[in-house]
Amino acid sequence: MISRAKSGSVLAVCFNPQPGLPKPQASRITLIEDWGVQGDYHAGKTIRHRYLARKDPTRPNNRQVLLVDTVIHKMVREKGIQLAPGDLGENILVEGIDLMALPVGTRLQVCSAILELTEIRDPCSQLDGVHPGLHRAVEIHTADGIQSQAGMLGVIIRGGIVRPEDTVQVIRP
Repeated sequence: MISRAKSGSVLAVCFNPQPGLPKPQASRITLIEDWGVQGDYHAGKTIRHRYLARKDPTRPNNRQVLLVDTVIHKMVREKGIQLAPGDLGENILVEGIDLMALPVGTRLQVCSAILELTEIRDPCSQLDGVHPGLHRAVEIHTADGIQSQAGMLGVIIRGGIVRPEDTVQVIRP
């Protein structure tokens, strides 16, 4: 049985055929099963992240889509940095769900598409090109060390078209 415990909505969708930040907003994106966001640089069967691809270009791509929530935008704004959708390189900006509180393996239904969260995004200094200090602003220092608050990466389990205002539901088995 599947229960839907939490829901939110898509605030913005973004993609960029070129590497780099920010990702421009779009009116919609097409998610392709086991591939990623149609037309986005990071889509593909094998890893597209430039550093990771140099290490092993045959590695499966478990970073097909990046999701960020407005909780992260608020946290960064409290540190004096105002972000626009796409500034963190996200494909989908979600409102109403704290994505960073969800465990890896969680599935989300976004309109008719289903995504599975595969890893916490480990930000790099490229974020400082969007705004000086952004890389450090998305980190939280805890007793256990530094925790990234820069979004969740995932794979496309079932494809579909995603637009702003679409519903996002957390699927829990």
